[in-house]
Amino acid sequence: MASNIKVFIRVRPGKAAEGFQADPERGALSFKLPDTEPDYYVNNQKTAHNFQFDGVLGMQVKQEEVLETVARPVIQDVLNGVNGTIFAYGQTGSGKTFTITGGAEHYEDRGLIPRTLRMMFEAFRKGPAQYRMYISYLEIYQDSGYDLLRDDSVRNLQDLPKVQLREDEDGNMHLRNLSVNLAATEEDALNLLFLGDTNRVVAETPMNDASTRSHCLFIIWVDSTQEGSDVVRRSKLHLVDLAGSERVSQTGVNGKLLAEAKSINVSLHYLERVIVALHSRSKGNQVHVPYRDSMMTSVLRDSLGGNCRTTMVGCIAAEASNLPESMSTCRFAQRVAQITNTARVNEELDPNLLIARLKREVSELKREVQVARSSGEGEPEAFCFVAAG
Repeated sequence: MASNIKVFIRVRPGKAAEGFQADPERGALSFKLPDTEPDYYVNNQKTAHNFQFDGVLGMQVKQEEVLETVARPVIQDVLNGVNGTIFAYGQTGSGKTFTITGGAEHYEDRGLIPRTLRMMFEAFRKGPAQYRMYISYLEIYQDSGYDLLRDDSVRNLQDLPKVQLREDEDGNMHLRNLSVNLAATEEDALNLLFLGDTNRVVAETPMNDASTRSHCLFIIWVDSTQEGSDVVRRSKLHLVDLAGSERVSQTGVNGKLLAEAKSINVSLHYLERVIVALHSRSKGNQVHVPYRDSMMTSVLRDSLGGNCRTTMVGCIAAEASNLPESMSTCRFAQRVAQITNTARVNEELDPNLLIARLKREVSELKREVQVARSSGEGEPEAFCFVAAG
């Protein structure tokens, strides 16, 4: 089933600039830049910009509403065997991590990951199938992958196991050395989330007191089997917190933070190149899509133009100083909305289940043969007794 990537824009709470307006009912945003400032009005440049999306999540939106609007349709597809991806994109400090992971101070501030885990385990208990969940947590820091779920005593990123990308003969990407952890209960899953978040690279920057300096992918693998069936549905859900873009000239960072900012911006540039190429393909042009340019785009290959149901949350800030970055995020989101994915149910025959079913059938047939033989031995004796009389 082919469908375009769904795009929602979330506006961070704050004092909105005079020229900014959001209309959540229509899914519309408008920016009107002041024509008195040379930065915004050079060579008769356009000052009014309007955008339309699948939805706009206003400043007062609750985390539960974000789950219902953005995540529930994707979660339902994953439970039915279809791959899903939800990723947050935007400038540093715009609310991406709050959207994906949530805040730690209040229970109602939980983000999409813990709420998704709860929703899935509730579905497991009610659903007609038998489900199993596995969890992986990948961090991509300066284009190198690290497994965040190995050891809670690790204090340095370099001590974490490095994850390598491998491509098979069919062009599918595999993450080598990334642990896959069984989560039998919601508590197990939340403990894994807590462990991974503890190992993430975070730093204080001029734009954010706790800025995530890497891209993180929380991966939920779901296996489901209908009772009496040999077929297993295997799906995966990527919940992606992309590192924030930032203008180095504005933040004034240096040293390690400068190197991190450069790496983040380069990787986001590669992501944009992939989006632009896919956008061009959607118009019928035969162009090369440079997935292999970075580890992040390689990992997200299925999520962008592949076998996946994908949703983007563009996070923006409405203050006057942030309007250029917010408009850039909206332009990027418009291109993403043009990409078409073809998602399908991932089913495969499980040989172990097949063997178990065949053994049950053989056992049942043996019992039927035994019953038939027993019945057959009794009938001739009864017949002979009547004939002799």
